[in-house]
Amino acid sequence: MLDTLLPILIAAALALAVIGAGRRVRLWRQGRPARVSLLKGLAAMPRRYLVDLHHVVARDKAMSNTHVATAGGFVAAAVLMILVHGLGLGSEVAEGALGWLLLAASATMFVGSCFVARRRRHPPSRLSRGPWMRLPKSLMAFSLSVFAITLPTVGLLPQDFGSWILALALLAVLVWGLGEMFFGMTWGGPMKHAFAGALHLAFHRRAERFSTRTGGSGRSTGLKALDLDDPEAPLGVETPSDFTWNQLLGFDACVQCGRCEAACPAFAAGQPLNPKKLIQDMVVGMAGGSDAAYAGSPYPGKPVGEHEGHAQGPIVAREGQALVDAETLWSCTTCRACVEECPMMIEHVDAIVDMRRFLTLEHGNTPNKGAEVLDNLIATDNPGGFDPGARMHWAADLELPLMADLQQVDVLLWLGDGAYDMRNQRTLRSLVKVLRAAGVDFAVLGNEERDSGDVARRLGDEATFQSLARRNIATLAKYRFQQIVTCDPHSFHVLGNEYGELGGHYRVYHHSTFIAELHEAGRLAFRPWKGGSVTYHDPCYLGRYNGEFEAPRNVLRALGIQVAEMERSGFRSRCCGGGGGAPITDIPGKQRIPDMRMGDVRETGAELVAVGCPQCTAMLEGVVDSAAEVRDIAELVADALVEPPAGAGKHGKDQARTPRPLAEEVVS
Repeated sequence: MLDTLLPILIAAALALAVIGAGRRVRLWRQGRPARVSLLKGLAAMPRRYLVDLHHVVARDKAMSNTHVATAGGFVAAAVLMILVHGLGLGSEVAEGALGWLLLAASATMFVGSCFVARRRRHPPSRLSRGPWMRLPKSLMAFSLSVFAITLPTVGLLPQDFGSWILALALLAVLVWGLGEMFFGMTWGGPMKHAFAGALHLAFHRRAERFSTRTGGSGRSTGLKALDLDDPEAPLGVETPSDFTWNQLLGFDACVQCGRCEAACPAFAAGQPLNPKKLIQDMVVGMAGGSDAAYAGSPYPGKPVGEHEGHAQGPIVAREGQALVDAETLWSCTTCRACVEECPMMIEHVDAIVDMRRFLTLEHGNTPNKGAEVLDNLIATDNPGGFDPGARMHWAADLELPLMADLQQVDVLLWLGDGAYDMRNQRTLRSLVKVLRAAGVDFAVLGNEERDSGDVARRLGDEATFQSLARRNIATLAKYRFQQIVTCDPHSFHVLGNEYGELGGHYRVYHHSTFIAELHEAGRLAFRPWKGGSVTYHDPCYLGRYNGEFEAPRNVLRALGIQVAEMERSGFRSRCCGGGGGAPITDIPGKQRIPDMRMGDVRETGAELVAVGCPQCTAMLEGVVDSAAEVRDIAELVADALVEPPAGAGKHGKDQARTPRPLAEEVVS
């Protein structure tokens, strides 16, 4: 009986899976077209899964091993089951070797499912429940039934073993397993992530995120520009169907593990944002319906069941029920902690900014001081609305060289809008002192410099960003320099990673990286550190966005400082709360993000927190009950400067002031 029914069951499961796959593809294709190479993507998918995805999953060793056993066992068992029991090749091929392999694969899957079951016994709060709680049982049902029906195939049991009642019971368990594994994979359910996730890796909107066979892998963190010259192009995302089809595919790949939720500073602060819930709301909007069936953590302060929408309906409704509330989108600090932690490599921040763009460009709906800041950028080229001619007042006694006078230098020092802030002016003065001590040939744009456009872009005002960027690019094109150095990670990121799409290609250094290289070259020397214990706060736009974690620490080590690391440091650093325009939109929560970060500092016992970002400085110094001092790396370096030994380094001080040949790849 099994020999007759098994091929029918397997064929039926495959047929239903194919029908379901067609249905899901139609859902994704509601989105706008996207430029992807289908064949190249499919060819790259195995490596992206086995290498890049598992690089993220492997941060949790236990779950990594569980995933390898369960997922690897399932893929192998499914393929071998089709060959052995669907096509009847169990005993004919290599004297039954396929049957033995199927036993091994299903046993491996069963062991993995046991670990899944143990984790689901007392799941952490970040894990979604609901249908996910049945997944361990479904995995066990599939693996055990496949194992049992294969035993007669390899001769471990007689072919007529047991009664027809036992055979029917075994088939019932197999139907349960097949339904979850095959039917559920494409029609909906916990296993949907396997089908959508594999295709998401193949057709990811940021293919450059992945490693290649030649060993290269690049970060891809710059926002993608809108085509403002195309009257048919949407200004951001109003409805789920305004996303590209591969973005919708990416949302469908979410495994609801909640790693993004656990990493999100806004969620921890009690603001109405949960990245996992946001992605699931996008899936609801794509398919149509409400969020009533969602079984994970809600947005803080917002119960589940009050959001609904459909593919052609507005995501943020101005009246009535919405798929997402506007304040959810404005809570995001764009720190990319969610993206960094996501094992399915979903791009949450891209989606949030896309939706913000519509609210800002089409409705001018930017909360609190957002509209005022954007108006200031348009009128004065800086978010504070200060007199553009006052940009250099802080340096009246420094006699800083201007690009307009020199035309050509080694280093263009980009001041950023910290030039208008008294606190950051201390950092800039310290950096100027360091550059002069090292004999660096540098100059500033002075009053020709405009805001980089970072805050406008994160607030969704792509038009103002592109206007500022194009004018800055035109100014930079008048002069020649080898590199740009800035103490602002936001300007560093925008100039280095987002101006290129608009024609501005530059080699940009964060000041910590540049100082580290100057010290390594012997052009800076320091007196030993005599202060107290120090910890270091990684800025999001330097660390997670650009992968620079070591240079600041190298500078601190060169000063003789042994860094007392916070638990959340490096790529898992907690955001200060100052990015993405969050201090401007100012969505309230139960606590402030910088207060939580200074709590992390207190746990180290450090007396001083070293920073490398003017926004981090402002946010952390704004914590009123903190005993730790906040100082920029440039300030620490400037205080420790001593005259380097005679002949130290590759360049004497006078030689260092002579411009070296311009790098060919830098065109300005």
